[in-house]
Amino acid sequence: MKRWILGLALFGLLLAGGALGATAWLRAEATRPGPLETARAVVVPRGGTDALAQALASEGIIDRPLLFRAVAWASREQGPLRAAEFAFPAHVSLTQVLGILRTARPVEHRVTIAEGLTAQQIRAVLVHAEAMSGPVPAFAEGSMLPETYSYEYGAPPTAIVTRAQGAMDKALASAWAGRVANLPLGSPHEMLVLASIVERETAKPAERPRVAAVYLNRLRQGMRLQADPTVVYAASGGLGVLDHGLTKAELARDHPYNTYRNAGLPPGPICSPSVASLEAVGRPATSDELYFVADGTGGHVFSRTLETHEAAARQRALGPQSPHGSAD
Repeated sequence: MKRWILGLALFGLLLAGGALGATAWLRAEATRPGPLETARAVVVPRGGTDALAQALASEGIIDRPLLFRAVAWASREQGPLRAAEFAFPAHVSLTQVLGILRTARPVEHRVTIAEGLTAQQIRAVLVHAEAMSGPVPAFAEGSMLPETYSYEYGAPPTAIVTRAQGAMDKALASAWAGRVANLPLGSPHEMLVLASIVERETAKPAERPRVAAVYLNRLRQGMRLQADPTVVYAASGGLGVLDHGLTKAELARDHPYNTYRNAGLPPGPICSPSVASLEAVGRPATSDELYFVADGTGGHVFSRTLETHEAAARQRALGPQSPHGSAD
């Protein structure tokens, strides 16, 4: 009986030793540098451990799928393996791969909607954005706030549109609530429309409150805005850019967005304005100026009277009828 008990004990010790040896070997192999030569991002598909092992092997992340499955099973209490786009460093080990699949943040992509883009231009940005999946939904002009938005691989453009529209709603509500008294604007929509014109009129942020003041002064006096960007919007079919300067025919065209022919604001925005342009309309500069003309440096010369405005236009060798980027 003593010999039998001793034999069982020895057998148990051998099994334990073998298990410890196998565990030590598994840990050593799991921490060995992998075959990936250079760091790269890989989209890990959904599926079980077998499917993940095959996918990672085909991408060159691992070279021993069976060992991957064994290490994954041995460390299963550390959490499930996730499907997403992950960044893997060069020569990533099996242990590191499993850690990435369990706890790492997926790769973050970004798309920038620049200030002053029209709906058509924004649609083109979203169509060509990397790693998105699905069609771009319809959205209204001026409804999306210019900003950089982050997303993960496979995100639908609808998600970006929804976020950008929510951001615009919030920014517009804030600008409207913080506006000064006695603005000649009847609604947040009118603020959005005028801000879109201010956005397209000047590339200099410091000028926005002053440009806004000119247009608000004109609205108070019942003058036509005579804003070139609204005519460009009409002539370009909503694209917002032309391959030529404005012509007399385009300035004389009967169109709802032609502020040379029609009094007041156009029926809708002509682009997506920035927060700065919204705030410029809500809190314009204190000014009685009614005119401005491009100065050739990206800025403008502002005037209180038509006479001084025409003199500034002549100095720029431009006719008083349609100096680019001006209110006549």
